[in-house]
Amino acid sequence: MTLQQLYGVLLAGGVVLLASIAAARTAARLGLPSLLLFLALGLLLGEDVLGIDFDNAQLAQTLGTAALAIILIEGGLSTRWNDLRRMLSPSALLATLGVAVSVVVTAAGAHLLLGMEWRLALLLGAIVSSTDAAAVFAVLRALPLPRRLAGIVEAESGFNDAPTVILVLVFSTTAGLPDPVDVAGQVGYQLAVGAVVGLVVGRIGVAALRYVALPASGLYPLTTLGLGILAFAAAGAANASGFLAAYLAGIVLGNAVLPHRAATRSFAEGLAWLAQIGLFVMLGLLVDPSELGSAVVPALLAGLVLLLVARPLSVVACLAPFRVPLRDQAFISWAGLRGAVPIVLATFPIVAAVPGSGTLLNIVFVLVVVFTLVQGPTLPAVGRLLGVARADQPQEVDIESAPLDTVGAELLTLTVPPGSRLHGVEIFELRLPSPAVVTLVVREGRTFVPDGGTRLLQGDQALIVTTGATRTAVEDRLREVGRGGRLARWHTGTPRA
Repeated sequence: MTLQQLYGVLLAGGVVLLASIAAARTAARLGLPSLLLFLALGLLLGEDVLGIDFDNAQLAQTLGTAALAIILIEGGLSTRWNDLRRMLSPSALLATLGVAVSVVVTAAGAHLLLGMEWRLALLLGAIVSSTDAAAVFAVLRALPLPRRLAGIVEAESGFNDAPTVILVLVFSTTAGLPDPVDVAGQVGYQLAVGAVVGLVVGRIGVAALRYVALPASGLYPLTTLGLGILAFAAAGAANASGFLAAYLAGIVLGNAVLPHRAATRSFAEGLAWLAQIGLFVMLGLLVDPSELGSAVVPALLAGLVLLLVARPLSVVACLAPFRVPLRDQAFISWAGLRGAVPIVLATFPIVAAVPGSGTLLNIVFVLVVVFTLVQGPTLPAVGRLLGVARADQPQEVDIESAPLDTVGAELLTLTVPPGSRLHGVEIFELRLPSPAVVTLVVREGRTFVPDGGTRLLQGDQALIVTTGATRTAVEDRLREVGRGGRLARWHTGTPRA
């Protein structure tokens, strides 16, 4: 490559990156998942419009897998262990048994309604049964949801990539129907070894970062990301699940008290956005728009089976033993967002030269676009309709202050919605558990520091500083006052969603 060619490539890359960032801003203002506009940008750049010819499924699979690893590392870094620990069992069950139920039901629907032969139907079921971590993290973290509910869906999206990748590889490389015992053995081995690798690399990384003083603060984010990539690659080299290893290593590193933790998370978030942009634009380039018309009807039928039958059945089968409320189960069913993962997985059968795999890619692409367009924008309304998304639910905000990291503090923001019994309550009447304190109130665009006698009014936004250890108690107390007013009893039992 000559220097002039390099300038041309960088110019094109910079323009695409800035256009993607503008698309993300536009998507946020319109209430649309940004991945849709990234995919549209890829289609626009493709050979049918602007003429860029890209049909290398092998390269798309390789780059897509690397991008997903970075997205999962960032997801792990931003996942709180205290939240994950309480929903580990239901999330793990959704990511294993739930995936199996979804694969079987979706495959049966594709076989009966579309006439697909069983191998291709099972491939379709496996490909679309994984919820997408990038889509779930982006949408759910903007909603005022109880941490237990949001955490189940987020943890599931982080865990379920591994089983679906294994199933897609098995169905792609086996000529007939595979032996269920062999499949179970492969899944068990890959998940077990991947988990061990991720936890070991994470723990070693924590010990090393605490012991070794790096010469520049910018090296800490790079080291943390490098450890996540190391876990991903080491597990993959052992024929285990690199996705699970990367996610668990990120969780271990993200929950340790390490230097420059806020800067590390910001760096990982930016890199994850870059990975998402490149991934979705590339996948848009891979698809030929002129071939998508014939895939619309099969995609709609398969998607309806997945959304209305397979996903609800898998959620009920996995969460009923944990006594999760029906409204929460309904929300979790609707929140099973698909994104880049199914489209990347659809390249595996193409690389393996499975007959009909090109048609399968088109069906998956249309399914992801249509049902992301349906589910993503409607998720806030569904949450409000089911009563799980509350305006008075404290939400975490991003913090860049290093002192908060060192003392394990967290900053919450609380909005007093219309009709809430928080209206008129004085600050001291909140009786927040020590050492939580209301530090700032924003009222009608005016900011002031409250005292104990300050009354909260409808529309107020209050900033609350607390610690990780008392956050759950603070959230429970605020919900009690929101429902029962200043005389609400202090419930000290198990936190409720």
